[in-house]
Amino acid sequence: MVDTLSFYNSLINNSIDFFTGVPDSLLSDFCACVKENSPKEKNVITANEGNAVAMAAGYHLSTGRIGCVYMQNSGEGNAVNPLLSLCDKEVYSIPLLMIIGWRGEPGKHDEPQHVKQGKVTLSLLEAMGIKYIVLSENYAEELSAAIKYIKENSEPFALVIKKGLFSPYKISKAKYDYPLTREAALKVLLGNLQKDDIIVSTTGKTSREIFEIREANGEGHSNDFLTVGSMGHTASIAYGVSIGTDKNVWCIDGDGSFIMHMGGMAVIGSKLPKNFKYILNDNHAHESVGGQPTCSASLDIPAILKACGFKDVLVAETEEEIKAGVNKLKDESGVAMVLRTRQGSREDLGRPTTTPIENKIALMKKLGE
Repeated sequence: MVDTLSFYNSLINNSIDFFTGVPDSLLSDFCACVKENSPKEKNVITANEGNAVAMAAGYHLSTGRIGCVYMQNSGEGNAVNPLLSLCDKEVYSIPLLMIIGWRGEPGKHDEPQHVKQGKVTLSLLEAMGIKYIVLSENYAEELSAAIKYIKENSEPFALVIKKGLFSPYKISKAKYDYPLTREAALKVLLGNLQKDDIIVSTTGKTSREIFEIREANGEGHSNDFLTVGSMGHTASIAYGVSIGTDKNVWCIDGDGSFIMHMGGMAVIGSKLPKNFKYILNDNHAHESVGGQPTCSASLDIPAILKACGFKDVLVAETEEEIKAGVNKLKDESGVAMVLRTRQGSREDLGRPTTTPIENKIALMKKLGE
């Protein structure tokens, strides 16, 4: 196991003092260490991984220093364009250190979307011509070699991180005194929907909690599309579903997902079919991957949604407000609701016992009725 603080100090001692990216559960201890020890302006949690690559590139332009970008391997997809068309040696030749959590490492048990990503993690880097090292406990020489390569070649280099490599490091989380947890709010929400209503829920704990609420209620799962990957695209999936059905389609999004690809909402808001019902759970955190903060606490999300085309945006923090909001969304088009919930989830929270393909087939059968 690598001592997380020692690794962080090694980066600082090598003049790598700017950190940016999207948190990952495998990197949660490293991200916590960066958050607790770096000045706020030197650790920027971005909307998506492509933004982080671009931000680190800009930092290099103004300082000549190497920026550090952290991400889960699923974020490679978001980062491909700026890595190839901005940082690549044949374009601007910008040095960059990436730290990538290797979810779904071959031979390790993981969720389906991570297993697929894990299989192609290294080959994606190879396809982009990005050199990498799978970091080990004896990281000092490996890190030294990586930095030497970056400086000599003025191009990106990746450190790939296996599960459990970093030692535990606690994070201090901002506390918001909203009365309900996300799961409690979801119970109220699901309890007030109609029998034929369809749900498209965002990745992470939101979908896991919806699955378990259905199980506890003795209900099936054919009405629900539990988005296990493709973070930031939940609303676009739901919008696509709503075009092809007359059933009400309830998109249950999260603040991190909403922020990641906010441009999608601008397009959706210009259309807004009557049966598209949008609900955004805002707990100001990437809770599913360690509780790192999003920037939602500094945003006026209702105003943003209105600017995107919603005629009204409700804010709900209590059971009564959620019930009233659901009834309004049922009756009217162009109305959205923001749920404000506090962080926290059950330690025994499980995962869906059905596969993504089973989920898809059941939903398509339901939509075809």
